[in-house]
Amino acid sequence: MNSQKTIVVLGAGESGVGAAILAKSKGYEVFVSDKGNIDKKYSKILTEYNIPFEEGKHSEDRILEASEVVKSPGIPDTVTIISKLKDKKVPVISEIEFAGRYSHAKMICITGSNGKTTTTLLIYHMLKKAGINVGLAGNIGHSLARQVAENDFTHYVVELSSFQLDGMQQFKADIAILMNITPDHLDRYDYKMKNYIDSKFRILQNQTENDAFIFCQDDEIITNELNQISIRVQKHPFSIYEPLPKGASLINDDLTIKNEHIDFNMSQKELSLKGKHNTYNSMAAGITGSILGIRKEIIRESLSDFKGVEHRLEKLANIRGIEFINDSKATNINSSWYALESMEEPTVWIVGGIDKGNDYTELMDLVKEKVKAIVCLGVDNSKIHKAFDGVVDTIVDTESMQDAVKSAYLLAENDGVVLLSPACASFDLFKSYEDRGDQFKEEVRKL
Repeated sequence: MNSQKTIVVLGAGESGVGAAILAKSKGYEVFVSDKGNIDKKYSKILTEYNIPFEEGKHSEDRILEASEVVKSPGIPDTVTIISKLKDKKVPVISEIEFAGRYSHAKMICITGSNGKTTTTLLIYHMLKKAGINVGLAGNIGHSLARQVAENDFTHYVVELSSFQLDGMQQFKADIAILMNITPDHLDRYDYKMKNYIDSKFRILQNQTENDAFIFCQDDEIITNELNQISIRVQKHPFSIYEPLPKGASLINDDLTIKNEHIDFNMSQKELSLKGKHNTYNSMAAGITGSILGIRKEIIRESLSDFKGVEHRLEKLANIRGIEFINDSKATNINSSWYALESMEEPTVWIVGGIDKGNDYTELMDLVKEKVKAIVCLGVDNSKIHKAFDGVVDTIVDTESMQDAVKSAYLLAENDGVVLLSPACASFDLFKSYEDRGDQFKEEVRKL
């Protein structure tokens, strides 16, 4: 029992409440503090578990007496209470780090600037189909900590953001997957790309020669970083441009996977997820399945019948010849690049929100080729105008989803595509990217 130690949990969302439940189950004295308002769903759970909590403030005297603090990933390291904890040498960790102490399950961990949710769900789908006792956790599904407290899974598929990786010290991935690295969240990393790269590469920490690292060989940032560091882990690269002796490749439109466990191929046309970025996602999932010893038939089935992810290039409706696509999950430039790259018809692009250090010049060639009009959806659209005024003939500003959808509908003029792919965070006008996508769906349904 650990009753002599006090765990304070900062933040009472999915992650924080899960950490509190696990700490309580392990005999710690637990206190939860959230500077904002706690969702009723979570305050009810804390009450049911008899865990004391506060909302709307941080009681510093109580927090600073903690033996250890579990910080929710949305709280930056720069806030005052975190600085004071560090000054007092109180350990501040992530919920994932805390959960990992109490689990002997095999951890399959996925990170990347883009594609990690789709890849995570695809791997989970594959493992479930293979009959493996698996949990879905991290940045998606229920918190890892709560599942460790209440379930007995043998495997976890864990989506990890850079914020979650930042709070991990001893946690180890048995299979680490790094999809790509492009500029994102630079506001949290002093606008230094190297800091963000270092954060993503934390997914490799503590891995040994018995563990696996799956990564995109086509990503220059990843390959450059790998050339500068020494790692013992087994490498499994994937590429759509070059045939690889080990890993996954695209050869004559066939997805092939080769390693000591498997020699596998299937036609790219059989993949349920279309587009270049989804081929990468399928490759990473296929390699994972092969490492885990999943049969070829199950890998093939999983890659061909997976249904995709809500808010990610989600085709909603065709109204009077105009196709509406919800890509609200695209919260950075690279995600929107993939979305625009996959457009085959003249596109009205709905873009905007809270800028995270975006460089829109990366999209310039695609915008010139694909975009007939831009609908800005944000409180401050100045950077979008600066980038594309004079490049796209029509750019309009809106501050509600209703106005954005109506404007895009009129601009589309009975053909082409209306694409919501914001390239920005949602919090200026919406609760989350899910809220933004749901509102888009609702307004499209009203047309």
